[in-house]
Amino acid sequence: MADGGPDQRGARARPRSRAVAAPAPSRLATDGFDLARFIPTGRSLVTALLIVVGAGIAWFVARETPVFSVEKIEVLGASAGVSAQVERSLRATEGASLLKFDTDAARLSVLALPTVAGVRFDRAFPHTLEVVVAPERAVAVVRQGADSYLVAESGRVMATVERRDRPALARIWIKRDIRLQEGARAEGDLLAAVTAVAPLVGTGFPGRVSSVAASPESLTLRLRSGLELRLGDPVDVALKLAVAARVIPLLTSDTTYLDVAVPERPVSGTLNSQVEPEGMTSTQP
Repeated sequence: MADGGPDQRGARARPRSRAVAAPAPSRLATDGFDLARFIPTGRSLVTALLIVVGAGIAWFVARETPVFSVEKIEVLGASAGVSAQVERSLRATEGASLLKFDTDAARLSVLALPTVAGVRFDRAFPHTLEVVVAPERAVAVVRQGADSYLVAESGRVMATVERRDRPALARIWIKRDIRLQEGARAEGDLLAAVTAVAPLVGTGFPGRVSSVAASPESLTLRLRSGLELRLGDPVDVALKLAVAARVIPLLTSDTTYLDVAVPERPVSGTLNSQVEPEGMTSTQP
């Protein structure tokens, strides 16, 4: 080794640094959230498009062809007569697709029937239209001269009838200047009279109503037995009738009237006398 020269013993050559390129990420990632998984592939887009197109074609075929045509109309909740009327009103829908069934138009057609109070439709695929009907409830026969009309609880005139039909229903006599026809609705005093006798239907009330006199201030029912039942003003009619039903069996054969205008204190009597029927407890002093 020459004097003053660098000491080369033990010296090692240092490796030369090299730049290394990192591989690019195979999928897009942002803060650990892999967005690539949510990007649909071309194949999935085509599949989805085919499904939508196929569903549209199927809907068109079902709607415009006889696949789901109406072949049967089934009416529920009504008598045979009312059911027949409903079926006739919906005859135009036969053969049409259930998917094209116009519910609003059909409802108007059925509700135009004077015997129907309400209606609901159900599509029973593949070929049945179910019609659930709420029929009108007949409560009285309105007499006008030789004509007779069956009237519902709602006041609607359901039909013309023979004068001897429905003998269990109350008879209400009206003047000839009142115009009635099927489908029309009672008004004024006639409606008050109909409302008064409606609670009697099917209750076993002890007496049949042969006539009703009604005004805004008073209601009077005349029974076939000749008894005059005075209800007073048209308020709490159901309560007054319930009281009368308890009192009538207690009356003697010569009683001509029963006044329940004040239901807590019913009064009965003849033309020349009046008494409080025995067996009835008053709530008044």
